[in-house]
Amino acid sequence: MKLVYFASVREAIGLSSEEYDVPQDACTVGDLVARISARSQAHACALQDLSRLRFALDQNMVAGDTLLGTAQELAIFPPVTGG
Repeated sequence: MKLVYFASVREAIGLSSEEYDVPQDACTVGDLVARISARSQAHACALQDLSRLRFALDQNMVAGDTLLGTAQELAIFPPVTGG
């Protein structure tokens, strides 16, 4: 699966995207993000608070409990703030 990182998540991890082999037991977006968090200290720091992150599977906004299904891309980004 292609993982795409935006804004502060991208800056913390140091990558805009990467490929990841999804483990069989990762069924939901939240499961997958927990696995990704274990990749490095930077990943753990960027992904530590799931409640503040937003997700898109194949460019459709989803919640953390959404099933991965056959999705090819997961985008992770912090909520957008404006002024």
